[in-house]
Order: sequence, then structure tokens, then C-alpha cells
Amino acid sequence: MLLLTSPFFALCAFLCFFSTASAENPYRFFTWNVSYANIYPLGVRQQGILINGQFPGPDIHCVTNDNLIINVFNSLDEPFLISWNGIQQRRNSYEDGVYGTTCPIPPGKNFTYILQVKDQIGSFYYFPSLAFHKAAGGFGGIRILSRPRIPVPFPDPAGDYTVLIGDWYKSNHTTLKAHLDRGKKLPFPDGILINGRGNDTSFSVEQGKTYRLRISNVGLQHSLNFRIQGHKMKLVEVEGTHTLQTTYSSLDVHVGQSYSVLVTADQPAQDYYIVVSTRFTSRVLTTTGILRYSNSAGPVKGPLPGGPTIQIDWSLNQARSIRTNLTASGPRPNPQGSYHYGLINTTKTIILANSAGQVNRKQRYAVNSVSFVPADTPLKLADFFNIGGVFRVGSISDRPTGGGIYLDTSVMGADYRSFVEIVFQNNENIVQSWHIDGYSFFVVGMDGGQWTQSSRNQYNLRDAIARCTTQVYPYSWTAIYVALDNVGMWNVRSEFWARQYLGQQFYLRVYTPSTSLRDEFPIPKNALLCGRASGRHTRPL
Repeated sequence: MLLLTSPFFALCAFLCFFSTASAENPYRFFTWNVSYANIYPLGVRQQGILINGQFPGPDIHCVTNDNLIINVFNSLDEPFLISWNGIQQRRNSYEDGVYGTTCPIPPGKNFTYILQVKDQIGSFYYFPSLAFHKAAGGFGGIRILSRPRIPVPFPDPAGDYTVLIGDWYKSNHTTLKAHLDRGKKLPFPDGILINGRGNDTSFSVEQGKTYRLRISNVGLQHSLNFRIQGHKMKLVEVEGTHTLQTTYSSLDVHVGQSYSVLVTADQPAQDYYIVVSTRFTSRVLTTTGILRYSNSAGPVKGPLPGGPTIQIDWSLNQARSIRTNLTASGPRPNPQGSYHYGLINTTKTIILANSAGQVNRKQRYAVNSVSFVPADTPLKLADFFNIGGVFRVGSISDRPTGGGIYLDTSVMGADYRSFVEIVFQNNENIVQSWHIDGYSFFVVGMDGGQWTQSSRNQYNLRDAIARCTTQVYPYSWTAIYVALDNVGMWNVRSEFWARQYLGQQFYLRVYTPSTSLRDEFPIPKNALLCGRASGRHTRPL
């Protein structure tokens, strides 16, 4: 096993990568130490996961096409991995940071991630992907700024804030994991956090100025509504896409999703409530922060601003109102609307249905009846080294089978450069949230009931939002179009973390027989090797 043990070797790893990265693009070095520490987010002591002593972890600030060299030291007593929610890892699923592609960092060791934010802008986040570490922290914001010569469709804000919201438990992550391992469902959470705190997070503003808030739901299972007392929010970006600049009084942020809004401090100078509350729950959890004017004449006062009711229609209509700004540039100096996805014929339709049930008297969750079981070797490594018996392409159907839940290491095959339609069919009384690593996709339609071919008549084929995470409402469907232009082994998962942990995920193997660097980078020279790949040799980049 080859492990990086110093900044010198991290630099060497980067120089190896540099031959395949664009030489003119800048690079940024980060050194992170991941450790346990006592934290008190809901007023009780629990074990948290910190990065460089911070909970949440430090933000990553970068610019389109930057190369990121992130040397992660694992000071925990168990293996650890970090994944990058929304960073597409062009041609390089080895760096995705999920167990299907990457060996965990052993305790007391380190690994250097070598990433490039190729042709991306916008707001994302990172998180720990192994075990149930996400319930202990280890997450932080990622912001990718546009290059100076690329116009942004709004003036520079006076400030730019990362706002990480999510449901939270007072129990340690080890206790929650053991609960799931015993075959139980995850209980209702104990509270809501804003940037790792309960009710005392504040954001400072100056009267008359406009600020950008990058809001990400980094929680475990619940959709959240975000609102600010007396203030409107102008939506400007969703997971790397500039949006039509629609104004909202509150915004539903489903698990795994990221939004950028502009807020103008245009009210009388005082403090105002920021409110985050659970959606679609019989018992509503609420937490508050403060929008603090620099010249505030007094503390926050008045009742909390009310949010939407439990009704689905309000949220569905809001989701449909989120559209791409066709006149704005993306990461390149051409309009986002220049990609006419609605004029491209799809080559395949995939229908994915989520389900819940018991297997061997234990709670499991499934996609098309298959509940994913991790293999003893990361699937991408088994694929590269031609190790048989680890997984089987086609072990999950591209249509619901209608049968009972069963266990398998599910991998679906897909052809490179195909343009596919994926329908997420939700036959349960929950709001589901789905994410696809390595890709941004067009959310072309969503509605109640069962999807049929006639559902295509209501698709938005002009300015649907392109993003990497989408919700599916209860007993409803959501349809997406995606160009499979990124070779690799990519995780498709529920963002409800207990469901993901108990099997509601699979891997999409986007394949080409080509071995050209144009299509896919070879395995990194510093790749960790484990399972049946241990002791093998990586070829140099």
C-alpha cells in the first residue's frame, strides 16, 4: 500500500498529475487533520469529527478549473473517506471519495486527493462518506468562483456566507450506526443546526448592502425550510447553474441540495430571525439564527416568521419555478442556454424505484428491489485490475422488478456518450432525495402519481435547471436527462443517509473500451490499494 507521508510526497503526487491537468490552471494546496473532539451543538457533550480543529470543517474557496491538492491525515481510530458533493471529477472517479471507488484512509495514515474543478462554478459541500461519520461532522462548504473574465449575472455582493443546515442527533454517530446495524430505523432527530450550532449563529450585514448566502442541507434525512424575518431572498444559483432570479420569502432545501440566494439588508436597523424548520413532519423542529445589522438599534423581536404548511403542492410549485438563466454564462464565456438538451434524442430510459422492507428481519432499503451490499474491494479498483467475483454489471435492473428486496452489490452498466432519461419513481409516503456523483443533470419534470410515457408531454425541454441532487415527492416521480460524458464508476444514492447506509444506492459503470487519456485518467500513482487489490502496482500517470 502506497501512502503519502509528507508535504514533499504530496507535491510529487501533484507533479505526476500535472502532466494530465491543464498546465495553465492554478493549483491550491490544503492540509487537513481529521480528529475526534467533544462538541456541544445541542447543549450536550458528544463525540464530533473535526477538520483542523473546526466543526464544521473549513471552507474550500477556489476558481473554475483550479487544481486542488488536499492532503488528509486520518487521526481517527477507524478508516475514513471524504467525498465531494457535486464536484464532478472529470475522467477521474478514483478521487470520488466513496467506498465503491476509493480505499479508505487507514487510522494514523494520510492520503492526498488530487482534484480539478473542471468547467464548474457554484456552491457545493464535502462530507465523510464511510460508516455513519456524517452524523458526527466532517463536512464543510465548497465555493467555486467564476474566472475574472467570465461575467456573473449579478453585482459582486458585499459579503459571501456559507450556511450549512441539517438535522442533528444528540447521540454519537457510533450509537446511531449500531442502531442501524441491529436492523432498526433511524429515530426522529433531536434538533436542527446552522453551521454546527443550535440557536446562536449570527451573520453580520451593513444596512443597504446585498449579501450572498450559500445554503446547503448537510443533514441526514429531513427537508428543511429556510427563511429570514422581514427579508426576501433572490435565488441566483443552484449547484453550479445560474438561475432565473426569482424572489422567495422562504426556500425548501432538501437533503443534499445547495442553493445560493442574495439578501439585501433593506429593513430598519435591528436584528432579525433566521429560521430553519423541518418540512413534511408531524412534529416540526425549528432552530433560529440572527441576521445582525452592524448599526442595529436593538435585539431581535416579534414572532418567528411563519413557513409553509405540511402541504406538498407549495413545495412542488416552488421546485417547478426554479429555471436556468439562459442569458448567463456558466464556467465558460458562452450562454448556459447554448446546450439545447431538449433537441437531443434520448438513447435509453431508466426507471428507478425506491422501497423499504425487511431482509433477515432487519431493516433494509432498496433501488429496483436490490439493497446494495459493499464488496470487499472498491468496485473501481476491481474493474481496473480485472479482479473477478467482486461485482457483476447488470446486477440491478433498469426497471422496477416488482419483487421483494434482496441483497447484492448492484452495478448498472451504461455506455459512454449516451444521452439517457432517468425517472425516479417514489412509491412511498416520504420526500426522497437522489444524488448522482460525477454528473450534473437536467430536471425536466416532476409530478404526482405513476410516471408513464405520456408524462413526457409536460417536460420542460427549454430551461430546466441543471443540478446534481433532486427531490421526489411522496407517491410521485421526477424525470431527468443526463449526458453520460464522464467515464468511471459513479455512485447513485439516496441522500437520506440511513437509507444509503442500509442499501439504497448502486453504482453506474459508464464504460468505453478506449484507454485514451481524453476519455479517462489512469489510476493515480498514489492510490490506496485494499481488499483483493492489495499488493498490486499502479502504473504511473
